[in-house]
Amino acid sequence: MRNTDLPSIRLWHWAHIGTWAIASMLATLTSSYAAEPSAACTLLQPAELESALGGKAARFSGHHLESADVCSGQVGTRKVVIRTAKRQRQDGGAVERKGIETARRMGAQVEIKTEGDLTCSTLIPPASLPQMGFNTTCSVFRAGKVLAVEVTAPSRQDMVPMEAVRSLVQKAATRL
Repeated sequence: MRNTDLPSIRLWHWAHIGTWAIASMLATLTSSYAAEPSAACTLLQPAELESALGGKAARFSGHHLESADVCSGQVGTRKVVIRTAKRQRQDGGAVERKGIETARRMGAQVEIKTEGDLTCSTLIPPASLPQMGFNTTCSVFRAGKVLAVEVTAPSRQDMVPMEAVRSLVQKAATRL
């Protein structure tokens, strides 16, 4: 993977589907083991998440919103969101670049690594906004869909390395 400053990264994970952020919040608020999991909830098993992230997987639930499937829950102290959606925009990452620059202007540290169609990023919030969480996200474009695995930790010490999330998104991509 190579480091890149091309801002079609972090928010690339979010911006392809504008409803993802809302879906994630709703899923987190209403999470409990899902009786009817979304397709996103079938891409990674609890044991796989526990092994990669450390901690016990609990309270996962899935939601379907238009062309997006979202699965969210908790592994230890970390919030996990798995999303799939049809790629809908072809703007070359303009929305993502704007979002990244906004985060950087706010004082967030953003690191991006890309390899082919796989993009991983970390976001360390500014000291004034720790409630944003310490985020690691990897996404990949496969079979006409964007697949993202996002892990948000409560502290910098609890952040998950890119390699662990990268491995999860690659495993999930084989099951699309």
